[in-house]
Amino acid sequence: MSVGTAEYQTRIWKTKERMALKGIEVLLITDPANMNYLSGYDGWSFYVHQMLIVINDEDQPIWVGRTMDANAAKITTWLYHDNIISYPDTYVQSETKHPMDFVADILKQIGQDKRRIGVEMENYYFTAKCYEQLKKGLPNATFQDATLLVNWVRIVKSDQEIEYMKKAAVLAELAMNAGIEMINEGVRECDVAAKILYAQVTGTEEFGGDYPAIMPLMPSGEKTSTPHLTWTDTRYKANESVILELAGCYKRYHSPLARTIHIGSPSEELKKLAQVTVEGIEDCLSIIKPGIALEEVCETWTKSIAKYGYTKESRIGYSMGLNYPPDWGEHTASIRKGDRTILQPNMTFHMIPGMWYDKSGFEVSESFRITENGCETFANLPRGLYVKNEALIR
Repeated sequence: MSVGTAEYQTRIWKTKERMALKGIEVLLITDPANMNYLSGYDGWSFYVHQMLIVINDEDQPIWVGRTMDANAAKITTWLYHDNIISYPDTYVQSETKHPMDFVADILKQIGQDKRRIGVEMENYYFTAKCYEQLKKGLPNATFQDATLLVNWVRIVKSDQEIEYMKKAAVLAELAMNAGIEMINEGVRECDVAAKILYAQVTGTEEFGGDYPAIMPLMPSGEKTSTPHLTWTDTRYKANESVILELAGCYKRYHSPLARTIHIGSPSEELKKLAQVTVEGIEDCLSIIKPGIALEEVCETWTKSIAKYGYTKESRIGYSMGLNYPPDWGEHTASIRKGDRTILQPNMTFHMIPGMWYDKSGFEVSESFRITENGCETFANLPRGLYVKNEALIR
């Protein structure tokens, strides 16, 4: 089952409510996740400039993009074809023309050039050049920052979105199990990555997977001291750990998951770190429910690990769901000190209290949704340290 027109219309209505609160009359959306959320547009075209224009007194948004991508908009969105406007290829990566010049001309033609215009300033896909060209082309408009306006609408998921994330969790379990099974002494990192990617995309007989917003992160040995490394063609060694952080992705909705594997007999230090981290995440999951603030979850984590003499400065989680490269996070609420976001049913988070030190680390994570009276994790895999071939100790 796909998202229906009624749900898209509800999302547009909620977005316009937020626009009104901020005094925005025209919203220019360049984040591909927000474009997808409001229109359904789905294509690997975000390497060129594209946009969704939401106007406060118009029923449908307007999609603007490259001519060769216009048919993708017709195929994937709920928009009338008249609301799909494309610019010619002479605007693509040109030194003399810019797609925002085209956008400015469109806004002039439809009488929107003297209004209060919101733009997503803090956005991978909206450049300084975009902003400068819009201001140059629309001198009578008033611009303001609309970063995360749509993202905050997205933070509470519909039941349909939750179903997508549950399917993504099945894919995450398949991929994680495939990686854990293959990791061993002498096996190349790249071969494990290939098996993980295969599982992520192949999925089940009932449904397949999409490409995730982040490639599998899989540091090993001393590299487990840092989280955001992918793979090389080196071979795993005995008596070293491997961290796997990956996600299942279904219809652009993610369910991230992290686990740690050790080849050979783990040290007492690593076993203790694993026990403390797992206990900490379980303490957090036990207190999560609607009505509490996110910082209360972080306080529970801090107290749990402090009993064993551990501390951690970085956040331990964030809101996530629908997204495109390079991130599956929504960039809104974080599980950290000072975040007073109040939990509501169908908010979804990735809690990943990774512990990284100079030459080693341990990760375990859970993606979960807030229920009516608590929370439930999307995946169902053991959280402890996975040990392979303990006889390998040398």
